[in-house]
Amino acid sequence: MKYYIKRWVDSNNIQYYMVTTKYAGHAEKIARLSAKNGADIVVAVGGDGTVNEVGRGLIGTGAVMAILPCGSGNGLARHLGIPLDAVKAINIINRLNIIDIDYGLINNHPFFCTCGVGFDAQVSMKFAQGKSRGLASYIEKTLREFLKYRNEKYQLITEEQTQAVDAFIVTCANADQWGNNAYIAPTASIRDGMLDISVIPPFTPIDIPLIVYQLFNRQIDQNKNVKYFKCRKLIIKRKKEGVAHFDGDPVMLGSEITVNIVPAGLKVVSPASNSNI
Repeated sequence: MKYYIKRWVDSNNIQYYMVTTKYAGHAEKIARLSAKNGADIVVAVGGDGTVNEVGRGLIGTGAVMAILPCGSGNGLARHLGIPLDAVKAINIINRLNIIDIDYGLINNHPFFCTCGVGFDAQVSMKFAQGKSRGLASYIEKTLREFLKYRNEKYQLITEEQTQAVDAFIVTCANADQWGNNAYIAPTASIRDGMLDISVIPPFTPIDIPLIVYQLFNRQIDQNKNVKYFKCRKLIIKRKKEGVAHFDGDPVMLGSEITVNIVPAGLKVVSPASNSNI
């Protein structure tokens, strides 16, 4: 990636330096310090975990985040329409089209794509504990966990209603996907000041082909068994503490979880200024 940056960044208009992260959480510190020292833009080179760290570091600073996607999922980059091709992504940075986007908080942990509880959170924990990365490893962990996972009961409380659900997954989405074009929230916008909530109920193996098809074809909200709604704040209650995730990173949280949206809380470099993103 360093070659592409040196070769294609418009050095006539952009002065830059590169820093390599050395440990988990380092990107957040680098981003915050860079903004403090006067950087106008901090570029996250990596996947959604790196993007999350850089975004966290820039909240409240006024500095802009850009993305060079090279991770396993690249959910926020895909939502924004940033190409996975390095040269094309760098050319978007060169154009410096800047927009404001929303971000979410799960018990005060910022997220930019999705957060949630249930099966995907469990898989994220196993994936984080594994030695290998990438889509193949994620699929392998998913299949292993599916065979032994037990669904949970939740109470979901919004501004308008309270409902009890037996769920395989509860996802709170700012962006439309988990990553790899798996659209868990097909109608989500990162500029509408709303969370998109997807509740996938328990299902049988015979249902899997349809669910997978709908996830990758922006149709999961059309599944008659899936609860799909929008809200600004969601309280999730469960019987005991357990794993949750934010942007694919696992975190242990208590029996009550609060998720809310922060409208227009971060500036990012985007290919387009379309308000429907």
